[in-house]
Amino acid sequence: MKILVIDDERSIRNSLKEILSDEGHEVDTAEDGAAGLEMADKEKYNAIFCDIKMTGMDGMEVLDKLVAAGIDAAVVMISGHGDIDTAVECMKKGAFDFIQKPLDLNRILITLKNATEKVSLVKENKMLKKKVYGADMIGDSEPMQRIREMIGKVAPTDARVLITGANGSGKELVARNLHQQSRRSAMPFVEVNCAAIPSELIESELFGHEKGSFTSAIKQHKGKFEQADGGTLFLDEIGDMSLAAQAKVLRVLQERKLSRVGSDKDIEVDVRVVAATNKDLAEEIRKGNFREDLYHRLSVILIKVPSLDERKDDIPLLIDHFVRKYTESSAPRSFSPEAVKLLQQKSWPGNIRELDNVVDRLLILGDPVVSAQNVKDFVNL
Repeated sequence: MKILVIDDERSIRNSLKEILSDEGHEVDTAEDGAAGLEMADKEKYNAIFCDIKMTGMDGMEVLDKLVAAGIDAAVVMISGHGDIDTAVECMKKGAFDFIQKPLDLNRILITLKNATEKVSLVKENKMLKKKVYGADMIGDSEPMQRIREMIGKVAPTDARVLITGANGSGKELVARNLHQQSRRSAMPFVEVNCAAIPSELIESELFGHEKGSFTSAIKQHKGKFEQADGGTLFLDEIGDMSLAAQAKVLRVLQERKLSRVGSDKDIEVDVRVVAATNKDLAEEIRKGNFREDLYHRLSVILIKVPSLDERKDDIPLLIDHFVRKYTESSAPRSFSPEAVKLLQQKSWPGNIRELDNVVDRLLILGDPVVSAQNVKDFVNL
């Protein structure tokens, strides 16, 4: 493992370096927080040991900056003046562990072993997320380049984002990319389809309920806001949410706390909200169906996802992507250039979802190399 030790006491730095080097690790040291941050920015470390009480920039500030910068290393805080409150604060801020001085050799080695496993799990988790969610958005067209640039700027912040676009255009994928590229990526991404939940259940689904709060509440239930604590809550089709639920969502965004149905107790939550809709919310506000104050709370950043008809240059790449998806465990298949050209000329009211279905259909019914005639036979042009 590659390890960084940040401590303004030379004796502690040298002692930790000696112990960890004897265990076969590569160890760098920094004499203050600023130097440590600079090294962490340039080098890839598996673990970082950081003292809390340091002259100049203290360890808590270093921890905040490491987390904000998205450094993947397991950060272990060390202090000679530690107490339970300090340890808890460190863990809440994103530290992997907290060790008190004088340093115990066995504790250090056990912490390092656990840190190694944690770093491996984080890497594996990120790989799985890319595989499951399709982290790479397909397409090199100008509209897609603009969206990638916007995500790159917005994701590292906690700014709320409103994603607009037609059904099937890829709004959820944009939301997942925002989460994956944020400092919250190791925490939950929780999705709520507001259009799919009956209006009488939406408040329980979002905010939870206490046992006995209504007839079918046979046990306590944590809502989606609590489930997403520390991570991202994706409110899909928010334009279909009832006005009563909108009022409660607005309160959570303003006060960062909620109360479950059937309870007066406030629960604090730290959630980044990303919302999406296929509706014209300005028109919904004029009709009295959507709260204007909630709209302004949600739309700190607006991202409009283009329809497939607005990015037809991406169709060949999308076809290749879907072909690989559907033929992963079978014989290689492909589309002829003429077939691809025909599909580029077609209008796509169902957007990427429709193209996905069409590619699947042509792979089942068409020739090994899908031809233009196959497209004419099996696709409504």
